[in-house]
Amino acid sequence: MSTRIYYAGDSIVAQKSIYAYPETGIGQALPLYFKQECKIQNHAINGRSTKSFIDESRLAAIYNDIREGDFLFIQFGHNDEKKEDPTRYTDPFGEYQVNLEKFINVARNRKAYPVLLTPLCRRHFDENGALKDTHGDYPEAVRQTGARLNVPVIDLCELSRQVLTETGDENSKKWFMNFPAGLYDNYPEGKADNSHLRYEGAIVFAGLIAKELKKLGGVYAELLLEGPEKPLSTAVEP
Repeated sequence: MSTRIYYAGDSIVAQKSIYAYPETGIGQALPLYFKQECKIQNHAINGRSTKSFIDESRLAAIYNDIREGDFLFIQFGHNDEKKEDPTRYTDPFGEYQVNLEKFINVARNRKAYPVLLTPLCRRHFDENGALKDTHGDYPEAVRQTGARLNVPVIDLCELSRQVLTETGDENSKKWFMNFPAGLYDNYPEGKADNSHLRYEGAIVFAGLIAKELKKLGGVYAELLLEGPEKPLSTAVEP
């Protein structure tokens, strides 16, 4: 019987069609790091927050299908931050944490393994080349929820911040939907999106998740492919 990894999240995670290419969700890249018998059930949907995901009964659908020994990866934040939209906004130390606990309870009630992930760092550099903090209290709210409920937390926000800082403003564009006109047929006028990922970016940031799963050990490390140790390259292609 295969192990299933349910992934609940937003557009940073979601499966993209050929009509959105080169946009790629982390949930599309993560299987490259997993054993063949591990299957991603990608429930992430563009534009969703913890609130709208629950309100649309998407968490209920996971509850009805997830089983003992499966995993539930929980990665939200980008849309929970949108105060202008009451259908999605959640207070970081209020409803956001309450909702995260609902996701955790779904996994635990089904004897599955919940894993919390902080939101991916946006690629917003200031004039001095330093990354701006665009997620506010949401990453810390995830960390606190994990600590309180004894749930593993993969701090993707901090990990991606470190990698983006090391790579720099210009060189990190290749990982995001930030490119000039004429490069892709789907975007003849180009794109200046510093939140969503191209294929290369999805590979890099899924690799950070894989490394953290390995550090967690046990059932989490058992998801990963076995093979020679090879550091993930973030070098700029010539």
